[in-house]
Amino acid sequence: MGDQREENALPAKPVRPRRSTWIWVSVLVTLCCGGPLALLVWGALAWSSDGDAKGVSCTEAMDFARGSLPASAEHARCTEAYWQETRVTADFLMPRGEVADWLAATYPAGEPPYSCADDLCLKVSYDEALYVDVRVTYEDADTARVRLSAFDT
Repeated sequence: MGDQREENALPAKPVRPRRSTWIWVSVLVTLCCGGPLALLVWGALAWSSDGDAKGVSCTEAMDFARGSLPASAEHARCTEAYWQETRVTADFLMPRGEVADWLAATYPAGEPPYSCADDLCLKVSYDEALYVDVRVTYEDADTARVRLSAFDT
């Protein structure tokens, strides 16, 4: 009798997955494949402009560098950039005779670096969290160009 039941049994219909199963499968495939791609595109767009230097007031730049622009500074241009660190730069002209006094008053803890390709260089470190680098080039007998860069870690 056991054999007879198996012979009389109708073949079973194939089981069709429910419609909601296909929805969940498509959502899962989209997340697994599209998620990392979307994250990659977002990262590329978000970081594409990071690190680009933007103009900033020299008062803000010099405050960051723990200094002040000399009163006699001319043609000052300052920038700032952000990415993993903040970096500011200042470029200005000043009377050559005032450079040494300004540096001594603004950065008394500054030390000359090991080598210097300019006329005068100074490096300052504030608790290894902020670094300031000053380079001075004498343009003529009366004028000096000061290039200052500061960055934090």
